[in-house]
Amino acid sequence: MKLLEWQGRELFRRYDIPVPNGEVVEDAAHARRVAEGIGGAVVLKAQIPVGGRGKAGGIKLASTPDEAEHLASELLGSEIKGFRVEKLLVAQAVEVRGEHYLGITIDRSQRVPVMIYSPEGGIEIEEVARMRPEAVSRERIPPLEGPSGFRLRRLFRIAPPELRRGLSHIALQLYRLFSDYEATLVEINPLAQASNGLMALDAKVIIDDDHTTDLKFEEFEEIIRDSTEMAAREAGFSYVRLEGDIGVIGNGAGLVMATLDLVSQAGGKPACFLDIGGGARAERVRKAVELVLGDERVRAVFVNVFGGITRCDEVARGLVQGSRGTRLPIVVRLTGTNEEDGRRILTEAGVRPVETMEEGAQMVVSLVKEE
Repeated sequence: MKLLEWQGRELFRRYDIPVPNGEVVEDAAHARRVAEGIGGAVVLKAQIPVGGRGKAGGIKLASTPDEAEHLASELLGSEIKGFRVEKLLVAQAVEVRGEHYLGITIDRSQRVPVMIYSPEGGIEIEEVARMRPEAVSRERIPPLEGPSGFRLRRLFRIAPPELRRGLSHIALQLYRLFSDYEATLVEINPLAQASNGLMALDAKVIIDDDHTTDLKFEEFEEIIRDSTEMAAREAGFSYVRLEGDIGVIGNGAGLVMATLDLVSQAGGKPACFLDIGGGARAERVRKAVELVLGDERVRAVFVNVFGGITRCDEVARGLVQGSRGTRLPIVVRLTGTNEEDGRRILTEAGVRPVETMEEGAQMVVSLVKEE
């Protein structure tokens, strides 16, 4: 479950992580009052559970309370990336001297939290890691040990020396939040250098759906759950929403993760991944395809199935049924049990299966770019 930015900010405040003054509003007049109380320029940020709001027009700068009210009236009720804007965060505009990235997620291969830091914040950390790997530092944190001093020193070895103490303090508080709330991701991007020190200009918090400790979700008015993710959960699928435009369907977590990597390496960005599991029959595959195609962000779908107990002919029938009427390109790689029958069914329906995962990833990315 993904918290909205304003909810993440509230958690940051409780854990002594500095954030700009601000308040969440639901009408333009309230936005004006908040701007008057802050004094000076403010930033209006649409509260929706997706990234890329700035490029989509969901973040605006207002110099005066009048302008804040006007911009709020335009943003509230609008639709951004498929979400209706019902709340805005009105926050003090901060003079930024430098931007950093700090986050904690799960290293699933090692089954431990991993802290990630970069002195180049404000853009996607994946892009920084790809273009300048030396600008990203990672440190695995043994759960029974926590972020000890020497681990933080290693993590921030690439940080400006004068900021390391402040960064270490925020990292410790962020780890406390991560542990207490059983999060799968906490992220500050950007973590800004301001005139009065380091300050979190954004807050991303995702909490494990199985979280059962005494974290009182009643303290928030709402917890954001993606509607497609909820529908997938009710149907018994493993589904995760991502930030791109290519839907990925596979069978088995390992195969799905490898497929995501191949799509990314080919220059694409997955919009989501859905694991149909083992032994899926045609009806289950049909539901999976319909769920992914129902995501308005999806511009193409890559289906990658290895048929062990899953029969390729059943997968092919489900794909044909679930994709009827769509104009979106669907790339399919089938291999394994009843592979030839599956390929024949797809070919008769006008879908040409690819031979390898690598070929499929490159093809689906090229189709999106051509579109």
